[in-house]
Order: sequence, then structure tokens, then C-alpha cells
Amino acid sequence: MKASLRWMNVIGPSSMRSRSTSFIGLGRMGHEMAYNLFSKQFAHANENRFVVCDAIPESAQRFCSNFVKQYPGANINIANTPEEATRASQTIITMLPSSPQILSVYHDGIIPTLRKLPADQAENTFCIDSTTLDVDVARSVAKGVAEARSQMVDAPVSGGVTGAKAATLAFLVGGTVAGFKQAQPILALMGQRIIHCGPSGAGLAAKICNNLILGVQQMVVGEAMLLGTKLGLDPAVLSSVISSSTGNCWSISVNNPVPHALPEKSPPCEREYEGGFATALMLKDMGLASNVAALAGCPVPLGQAAETLYAQMVEEQPELAQKDFSSVYKFLKQVMEEGKTIKA
Repeated sequence: MKASLRWMNVIGPSSMRSRSTSFIGLGRMGHEMAYNLFSKQFAHANENRFVVCDAIPESAQRFCSNFVKQYPGANINIANTPEEATRASQTIITMLPSSPQILSVYHDGIIPTLRKLPADQAENTFCIDSTTLDVDVARSVAKGVAEARSQMVDAPVSGGVTGAKAATLAFLVGGTVAGFKQAQPILALMGQRIIHCGPSGAGLAAKICNNLILGVQQMVVGEAMLLGTKLGLDPAVLSSVISSSTGNCWSISVNNPVPHALPEKSPPCEREYEGGFATALMLKDMGLASNVAALAGCPVPLGQAAETLYAQMVEEQPELAQKDFSSVYKFLKQVMEEGKTIKA
């Protein structure tokens, strides 16, 4: 395993880009997605070259070390910057926290580098962004990539860390039909459902609507489970009843917030709410929904109420910000026990 891409200056980037894939962003989701993508590409054709890049160098080093242990002989390298990753690869996948990081990585790194590439290399470069971010920012970035003579699709995901690890994600794709067709076989290595939602930004619009529902859903499940246990119901019994009734949803049957409520499953609540979708990210997504709804003149009162509660939760219990968002149950329970009030 090589520690950086200085070797590219010796071999020459043009001889290697066609079979190289870069993955930028190795957080909880990105790590699992990149692992599935690279392992399947390596199994199919081990002459492929892989490049990883992360704002935290140790994350990239850890990823490479683990990957090579599992797949000896894999040609995987670390890019120190998005510019290096762009010069190294024909396919670039990004999975970042939100809009500011995307603006930095693309407008300050990827797009300027694409403009400097020879025309044939730029035209053969394909960008896929799976970040959940502002629709207008996504369209702005896609326009910049197109002006640099390359192609891009937005492909946010649904399925969480569990789906990323199991390669069962759903990808909601926005972009041209040609871009969707080009992205499909790549995304199929990381997920099961790849849906073309429309032009640039459409994938994000669909994801924001989905997470608007999810954020409210997880909160009301927390409320119902707390109320039920307060009324003396066994959490496992209550979960079984709801799961087989009209209240059934993912937040009760898969991401249940109460330990031991799902005896045959292991949601984040069984691990002190570790390893799931961070509350801070759900708060971000609720904010994206509120902002785009305001611009569209569309009322989202439940979404705004949920956003306010997630914000209060992060403010009053900062340790829950990086816990799975089902920890809203833990927050509500503490509010109840301490006799506090919920902000309107």
C-alpha cells in the first residue's frame, strides 16, 4: 500500500486514470460505501486502482490498512487533497457532511483541477455526489462541473449505515438520462435500488422529502414508546403491536429507540445509540427541508416542530449530537423525569 499519490508524478496520471476510482469522504456512510465499491471492483477486475481522500488523514490511512488486510494485492492509494484525487481518477465519488464541505471540495478543488486537465481527460471524468445538501448548491456544483467539460449526478442515499454496510442502499439520482445510465452500474455495487428522480437536484429533492418524514416519524415513535412504557406496557409487546398495526414504520420495526424492544434485532439503542444516523445530521436535514419549503412557499408545520425539538435536544444534551437520532427517546425520557418543558 502506498501512503500518498506522489508516485503519480513519476508514472504519469494519463496512463492510470481510466481504471482508477476516487472516493472522497470516509465518514460512517462513506467508509462502508467505499469498502463495498472497491471490494467488488477488485473482485471483478483486480487491475483497478483505488484512491481515497478524507479531511482526517488517519481515516484514510485506517481505511487503506483494513482494505489491504482483507484484499492483499489491492492497488489502493491515499490522496492528500481533492485535487490529487481528481488528477488520479476518471470516476470521483463524494460523500460529505453537507453543503459547506461540498462547496469547498468542488469549487476549491475538483472543478479548478478539471479545468486544467486535457480536454479528453476532463470529458471522460464522471462525478457522483451522495451528500445530502441544499438543492441549489447541488445544482450550482453540477453546473460548474459541466462547464469544466465533465459530467455529474447527485445520488443521495436512503438506508443509513446499516444499508451502507449491507450494500442495500437506495440511490435517488438527479441528472441527465445519460448520467444516470453511467452511474447505475457503479451505484449497484453499493446499493439495491437506483432510481432516476429527474434532472440535476431531483435526487436531493426526493431525499429531503424522505428525511422530512423520517425525522418526524422517529420522534413520534419515541413519544409513543415513552408513553406506552409510562402506562406500564412492555416495550417488546408494544413494539409488536405497533409493528403489526397501522402505526408500523421503519422507526418502530427497525430503528426502535428502546433497548430490548426488538429481541431479534440490534438497533443503535442496543449500543448506547452508537453506529447509526447522527442526530446532528438529522437536524441538518430537517433544516434543509425547512429552507427549501420556505422558498417553495410550502407549509411544513410538523417538520418545523421536529426541527425545533432536535435543536433543543442537541443544545441541552450535546453528547447526543453524534448519537443515532433515535436517541430522541432518551432525551424525551430525561425531559419527563426532570420535569422540563419542550420548546414550542
